[in-house]
Amino acid sequence: MKHPLILCSALVVSTLVATVLSAAAAPTLADFQAQAARSKLRLELPDYPRTADEISNRTTAALAEADAALLGLASQDAGKASFASTFGAFEEITGRVSTWANHIGTLAESHPDKRLRDTARDAGQRIEAWGIALEYREDLYRALQRWADTKPALDAQQQRLVDFTLRDFRRAGLALPPAERQQVELLRKSLSELERQFDVNINEARAPLDFTAEELAGVPATLLNSPGVKQPDGRYRVMANITWHVAAVQDNADNAEVRRRVTVARGQLAREKNIPVLAKLVALRAEIARRLGYATWADFRTETRMTGSAAVALKFEEDLVKGLQPKFVEEVETLRQLKAAHTGQADARIEAWDTAYYTNKLRKEKYAVDTEALRVFFAYEPTLRGMFAIYEKVFALKFTQIEPPYVWAPGVQLWIAADAGSGEPIGAFYLDMFPREGKYNHFAHFRQNLGRTLPDGGYQLPVSVLLCNFSPPTADKPSLLSHDNVKTLFHEFGHVMHNLLGRARYSSFNYAGVPKDFIEAPSQMLENWVWNKAVLDTFAADYRDPSKKIPAETIEAMIRAREATEGVAYRRQLSLGLMDLGLHTLSPGDAWTTDVVELTNAVGARVSIPPAADTAFVAYFGHLTGYDGGYYGYLWSKVMAADMASVFEAAPNGYLDEKIGRRLRDEVYAAGHTRDVAESVEKFLGRPRSQKAFLQYVGIKE
Repeated sequence: MKHPLILCSALVVSTLVATVLSAAAAPTLADFQAQAARSKLRLELPDYPRTADEISNRTTAALAEADAALLGLASQDAGKASFASTFGAFEEITGRVSTWANHIGTLAESHPDKRLRDTARDAGQRIEAWGIALEYREDLYRALQRWADTKPALDAQQQRLVDFTLRDFRRAGLALPPAERQQVELLRKSLSELERQFDVNINEARAPLDFTAEELAGVPATLLNSPGVKQPDGRYRVMANITWHVAAVQDNADNAEVRRRVTVARGQLAREKNIPVLAKLVALRAEIARRLGYATWADFRTETRMTGSAAVALKFEEDLVKGLQPKFVEEVETLRQLKAAHTGQADARIEAWDTAYYTNKLRKEKYAVDTEALRVFFAYEPTLRGMFAIYEKVFALKFTQIEPPYVWAPGVQLWIAADAGSGEPIGAFYLDMFPREGKYNHFAHFRQNLGRTLPDGGYQLPVSVLLCNFSPPTADKPSLLSHDNVKTLFHEFGHVMHNLLGRARYSSFNYAGVPKDFIEAPSQMLENWVWNKAVLDTFAADYRDPSKKIPAETIEAMIRAREATEGVAYRRQLSLGLMDLGLHTLSPGDAWTTDVVELTNAVGARVSIPPAADTAFVAYFGHLTGYDGGYYGYLWSKVMAADMASVFEAAPNGYLDEKIGRRLRDEVYAAGHTRDVAESVEKFLGRPRSQKAFLQYVGIKE
């Protein structure tokens, strides 16, 4: 028999060896880069600038380099020109600038240093102005058009790039007389500056409200115990500019006056600064559209989208308003009766600050769904890992966390995504998941490096960043997500998948290159996963006792509760889309004189629950830059998303069906905009598109 000390020593040595081997086996960035290189793939991470001065200097250098390359393109010998030296070169040059803009754009929204954020925003504005000027480079337009006029033999992707590039020059006004073209360029530069200011005002808006513990009765400890909420005087500070703070109060505060104050403060964010800015934005957009030959800005914006015109978008929205009317009226009356019983006021009416509270109360009382109580099943870390495991299975992938060479803030993680079969990397993504001062205060995906074929024939792998603001962990509890947070996580990571799985040859056709009224569809489709018992059982468990899963009857009740209030929820979305279209279908004359607050509040009152008095939500409606003339796309794509999800629902393995996942990956994600997305969707569906699944999702049964 061996001596116990020898056994102990052997065990220690064995453990040490295992630890060393495990550490040695942990893959590194270099390992993945080498694997990528063997397949002519290039896995490069963003080289983020570390200082404000570096941002300024590198922006200057990037634009100078691009200008020199573009001058060479424009001045080349026409007789020796080729696709590679014209449209291919234009795509490559502008793609490099876009990549740099993506990098500093992420820092502008997330870096802890305010000076660096401000410098990054200023640099982004320089790049945007450069991009606008680029669209008016007549020498480039002539060089590209001259080569296209030779009618060269091109493959489908090349021809599409030629057509779309020339179309974009035309949409910028290159077909206009020089003097008129110059005016449009000046107006667009002014518009770009106003859009930047609108975004900055939103990002910098703050609205602290202090309440006593008694006033916050009903509000969960998730908020009350969150860092920075409890003040030295014993009161609790709710920040109306932090979305999850607002949701915690609106959903749960028993005191109606507290809910009203938070709702009003939210509705007044950036009002004084942004209403004058928005009025100018709307007028400038209308004038630019007129000069370019479009009836309205919305017509200009929708030309390149699935709808093709403002009229089609408006009809889609108004038809849904009408179709949801009976359900909306019924749901509001249910909420009103609940309030009447709760307050003892028979003539009670539902106000803007009541909707979330009584919706939550309805879930609890009628459907026994307590959204706060459900948080214990969604601790952040196991939820994240569980989502990863699901996406790995469905899309045949493998995610590996690696040590990042650089991150812009503590806690940011870096992951590599690889194909599960071949082991080849497909891209990388960063996770920045909890709030901090100065950080973008919602949930969003930011693409970084663009997937594209490089001049040497290799393929540049895409890189993404996910910025989220989940409630942070406390001293005695992990970060606990609401079910709605989980839905958001599945949605936003769906954008990461959309970006990383794109395999178009040209970056213009990957992810963000698809029509704006489709780009949300793949992510919205993935929201359906979090309503499925089989999916939730793979990760949702009580963090205090992981053997406890969400009961099937609870999930069924959650679905019934959701369906019971979808009319109100989607009428709210429709009101936002119609606010946007209302502003952007104004004629130039009306655009200069219309009261933007009066117009949008009237839309809200007509289509949804009337807004609180003395508020101007539109001042904080960040989608009016970027999704202007196109917010309707959220619901347009939601209808397609429900249709696409129904294919999984009917599959042998349901939402975890790998065969259907592979079809989605190949026909939708990988194809990008190399063909019309309507064709891609129908290839995935195996049939024409339908609204049937969406109507069932919202609880309208045939």
